[in-house]
Amino acid sequence: MTEVLHIIGGGMAGSEAAWQAANMGVRVVIHEMRPKVATFAHRTGDLAEMVCSNSFRSDDDEQNAVGLLHWEMRAAGGLIMRTADQHRLPAGGALAVDRDPFAATVTAALKSHPLVSVEEGEITALPDDGHWIIATGPLTSEGLGQAIAEETGAEALAFFDAIAPIVYHESIDMTRAWMQSRYDKGETEEERTAYLNCPMNRDQYEAFIDALLAADKTEFHEGETAGYFDGCLPIEVMAERGRDTLRFGPMKPVGLTNPHAPDDKPYAVVQLRRDNALGTLYNIVGFQTKMKYGAQTSVFKMIPGLENAQFARLGGIHRNTFLNSPTLLDHQMRLKSRPHVRFAGQITGVEGYVESAAMGLLAGRLAAAEILGHALPDLPQDTAMGALIHHITGGAEAKTFQPMNVNFGLFRPVDGLKGGRRGRKDRYKAYTDRAKAAWTAWLAETALDETETV
Repeated sequence: MTEVLHIIGGGMAGSEAAWQAANMGVRVVIHEMRPKVATFAHRTGDLAEMVCSNSFRSDDDEQNAVGLLHWEMRAAGGLIMRTADQHRLPAGGALAVDRDPFAATVTAALKSHPLVSVEEGEITALPDDGHWIIATGPLTSEGLGQAIAEETGAEALAFFDAIAPIVYHESIDMTRAWMQSRYDKGETEEERTAYLNCPMNRDQYEAFIDALLAADKTEFHEGETAGYFDGCLPIEVMAERGRDTLRFGPMKPVGLTNPHAPDDKPYAVVQLRRDNALGTLYNIVGFQTKMKYGAQTSVFKMIPGLENAQFARLGGIHRNTFLNSPTLLDHQMRLKSRPHVRFAGQITGVEGYVESAAMGLLAGRLAAAEILGHALPDLPQDTAMGALIHHITGGAEAKTFQPMNVNFGLFRPVDGLKGGRRGRKDRYKAYTDRAKAAWTAWLAETALDETETV
């Protein structure tokens, strides 16, 4: 029997790390503080609970970097992607999931695995020995966060992350709203009508912006600095950057036709996406907010179709901490000062469910290989996972390091590939073709014989 791999945190990264390591034959213990120790954002004690959006973003594996990351995780037998596919909801070209059964299925799969056990309770100190992965995500407990800060000798970097509100579908006025994916994107009628749209004319939009800017906001404590990840900006922060920022962002009116008034082009459109399989809950897309609860209800009810909206959850804001990974971690995500401790997920400075799970997948495989005495070859930098891990463990500038989604800007240039294609569509296809070949080869090279994993 091999040594035990301990994983702190049962979110996307911790769950995927446990699955990968256990399937390589390593015994795993997941240490999850919930439900004994709650957070403001979680509602259950399930593993891999989704607390912000229910979307894994684009599923296009030829023209989108996150879609390519989906492909790589599926090819590696990833639990998160397999479960997302099982509980997929219509969302045009995006991969959105029914969040509660998704988490319940991940939890059941891990708890039924013969090599995985889950121990409830908070861990507040860094371990002195053994094999560990810390995958505590954006809501790392205060005790463990302090221990990490003391070990690294530097304050943890921080920004503030916001979550969007969720509305009961039955409270939406469908005589004013309509169902349509932008540009009618999707292969089925269900996908082409995956989004609920609320139109605004110019006067309504201007009044909405005025109310948004004047609304009561969450105040920060003395000494806190409000830095935001650009991919998850509160809407009022976007509005402060210019009155038209939202019209060219989450409220852009392009690719949509209002069937209630087909000759009237909306000045702006608020989109909502289905949040569960029953279609009873919809989240307001891109409407992360730091407004106080009372202000949210009054401001959001200014949106045509949401005048009588009932909210299953209002938006919120929380502190998010992450490591300066280019300085602190080696190329296998090990803490340089304590090599028996790896980090994975959002705490490493990646952003998003998919990126977090992907780093968990790698950390689980790397830790398991180390325990089993196998030296894995370096991860190909030309894969989506390779580009992402290279960025966080050395490719990024340490002085300005901030959370990063996977994107083709992290990939090495493709000039000279396939006849020197330079158009964006061809260039992205060249990136994905190259990545898929490299990832497939790496998986084949690192596969363990079944007799070695018993």
